[in-house]
Amino acid sequence: MNLSGKVLVITGSNGALGQAVAATLSGYGARLALLDHAQTPPTALPAGALHYGGIDLTQPDAARSVMERVVKEAGRLDGLINVAGGFHWEKLTGGTLDSWDSMYRINLRTAVVSCQAALPYLLQGGGGRIVNVGAMGAVKASTGMGAYAASKAGVAKLTEALADELKDRGITVNAILPSILDTPKNRADMPQADFTRWVAPVEAAEVIAFLVSNEARAVTGALIPVVGRV
Repeated sequence: MNLSGKVLVITGSNGALGQAVAATLSGYGARLALLDHAQTPPTALPAGALHYGGIDLTQPDAARSVMERVVKEAGRLDGLINVAGGFHWEKLTGGTLDSWDSMYRINLRTAVVSCQAALPYLLQGGGGRIVNVGAMGAVKASTGMGAYAASKAGVAKLTEALADELKDRGITVNAILPSILDTPKNRADMPQADFTRWVAPVEAAEVIAFLVSNEARAVTGALIPVVGRV
């Protein structure tokens, strides 16, 4: 794939998946704008990448401001990859509503706010790509995953609704639905698991790379399972 000339925003760029997506897209020639809630950039910043730290993507003003900065500094915007998110395991019994509110804000609100902020610039360019990161847990949740799965189900429906809204305007909107990503944190949380069955972040990143490419112009509104052998 050739992504040369494309300017792509990645939210949640400091995380394991965000860094894998950045490295993969940069390897295909894209210029990246990396957004993260943390102030400090990742240790391995792709060549030519712009980093914007301390961004609270639950706040519309902050999202609009950083998208404006990206376009001013990079000259254009061709795609948005919404990686920002988080996971919290908690049973409903003995749990709190704060957990549900937190998962909504981190996983769904950040995606909605980022899409709204990026859309004017994507439309100015006459087209573009939006890729959201959902989760297979949104299809079938298990114990302790209620709040997380509900927020990721919202990401799936956002993807479908926005794809239909934009289908005649040259912008595709898709989502990947990973199972368990092979990250250091997941290995620490599940030390007895067979890690070879999990999805490597770079494998998920390759699917995202296809979805932001010109070759994926016919794909929109898709919720694509990326499950490895789980």
